[in-house]
Amino acid sequence: MAAGAARLVGRLGLLVGRRARNYGRMGYSDSAPSRGPEYTTDLAEATVSLTSKQPLPVYRVLSAGGEMLDPSQDPGLPGETVVRMYEKMVGLCQVDQQLYKAQRMGLISFYMTSYGEEATHFGSAAALHEKDMVYAQYREPGVLLWRGFSLDQMVDQCFNNRHDLAHGRQMPVHYGSPEHYFQFISSPLATQMPQAPGYAHGLKQAGSDNCVIVYFGDGAAQEGDAHAAMNFAATLKCPVIFFCRNNGYAISTPVEENYKGDGLAQRALGYGMEGYRVDGNDVLAVYNVTKKARELVVDEGAPVLIEAMTYRLGSHSTSDDQTGYQDMSEVKDWRERYFPRDRLRGYLQSQGLWDQEKEDELVSVTNETIRSAIKRARAEKKPSLEHMFTDVYDVPPLRLRRQKEEVQAMVAKYPEHFPTASHE
Repeated sequence: MAAGAARLVGRLGLLVGRRARNYGRMGYSDSAPSRGPEYTTDLAEATVSLTSKQPLPVYRVLSAGGEMLDPSQDPGLPGETVVRMYEKMVGLCQVDQQLYKAQRMGLISFYMTSYGEEATHFGSAAALHEKDMVYAQYREPGVLLWRGFSLDQMVDQCFNNRHDLAHGRQMPVHYGSPEHYFQFISSPLATQMPQAPGYAHGLKQAGSDNCVIVYFGDGAAQEGDAHAAMNFAATLKCPVIFFCRNNGYAISTPVEENYKGDGLAQRALGYGMEGYRVDGNDVLAVYNVTKKARELVVDEGAPVLIEAMTYRLGSHSTSDDQTGYQDMSEVKDWRERYFPRDRLRGYLQSQGLWDQEKEDELVSVTNETIRSAIKRARAEKKPSLEHMFTDVYDVPPLRLRRQKEEVQAMVAKYPEHFPTASHE
């Protein structure tokens, strides 16, 4: 009994000692803390006030017309790189228009455009390394296009044919490509956010010099997964870039009803990470910020938050009608004054890198490429039913093998109810 009591007292003493040390670190003692905050007798100094901080400015490089505002901020990209950015922007705009029409014609089930947000795609993608892992939401197809994903592959995915890398198991615009280090997109908001620092932590453990970037919208930033992801990344110092596209709306909910405070970039301070606010319609500004963020996360092994201020010019998706909640005069103003493609075009023209002849040829060739891709994709067969059971387990478990046998037996018994001829 005496020995047992002694062990109990010893454990209690150890617990009390640990608690005392923890409180000491936070400053809960009369002596000066070895770690933690300083003391003050002035309540004003210990107050976080809504009026104590001015709104965070938005970093930009180009004016609305495409002029370089400060030559020292010119990233110095080769002319062919900037031209390629512009060509990819045009391609994305054209594929958005064509596939949006295809959905309205009933050729595909669903579509989402990136209209007005293209600069966030190509500015960030150009600043990354090709093996940096991408976790996207659903409005970042330009990142894939920059990495070499073709317009044909985009169309195949939206038509869910046999060439679709997801084998027809994803909604349209839910792209993914292992070859291009681009994780397959999930529909539920913010599910990709905790996954990104987990992958980044693995890179850090492996000693890799690559990083992860995770894209999300201002609406997804209000999900619990967003908090968990940023807290995880900051405390474990994961090399991940959190890239928020703040386009003003979470489907039909404007940002004024979505959160209080000065946007999202200043949340970085609360998580203990660096944060930047950038003009999301300025492709060169996005490039500069993402390049800086990548240097930080790789060299210091710590996360960074970027808030790209942009504007959604189109409806949320083909299941939405923006005229019911957006001020269309505001949409018109953003389209005429801040459209990313026009802004970059102004810069290219000022550098003698672009003209109307090149524009007309690019639009013509791109449109013809997309029309041909749609015609071809429509004629392709759908993926094999075999893919209902693949890509989850290396060795399918017994229950999955039995399910497969049941499906095959059902199709063989009632062939008139299953259009197998249209499948591979």
